[in-house]
Amino acid sequence: MDVTVTPLPGLGTRQDFTTRSGHRIGVITYRDGRFELIVSDHEDPDKVAASVDLTSTETSALANLLGAPQLVAKLTEQQREVTGVTTWQLPVAPGSPYDGRTLGDTEMRTRTSASIVAVVRDGTVHPSPRPDFTFAGGDLVVVVGTSKGLRAASEILEKG
Repeated sequence: MDVTVTPLPGLGTRQDFTTRSGHRIGVITYRDGRFELIVSDHEDPDKVAASVDLTSTETSALANLLGAPQLVAKLTEQQREVTGVTTWQLPVAPGSPYDGRTLGDTEMRTRTSASIVAVVRDGTVHPSPRPDFTFAGGDLVVVVGTSKGLRAASEILEKG
């Protein structure tokens, strides 16, 4: 998929792409840190048909909604052939025992035989995080393992 990046002198940049149905969807990133989600008019791609102003927090939430399920779907598809292995998305809630602590502190693999394969934070996927990766409240942790191991992993992230 081709993403077009257009400088907007004095404002910021516009990044957009054309959907299969012919609509252009994009994001304007303003110099002051604001974001605007836009949908161009079907007949005139230079005319904005709809727009929504987003804060950086809202932009991150939208990116997580769009990015995390795709990552998990790909992992699930790749693991489909391996009987007994499942992929779950587990949140690190603000105030969780691991909010501000490292992956190594969880001893996840040793305690559960489940593996943390990625962390999604603010719309950015951090694949194969190292033991020194520090969790933050709001992270979405992608864990692979058996059903029993995943239940234990969830319990660890929630209660310590």
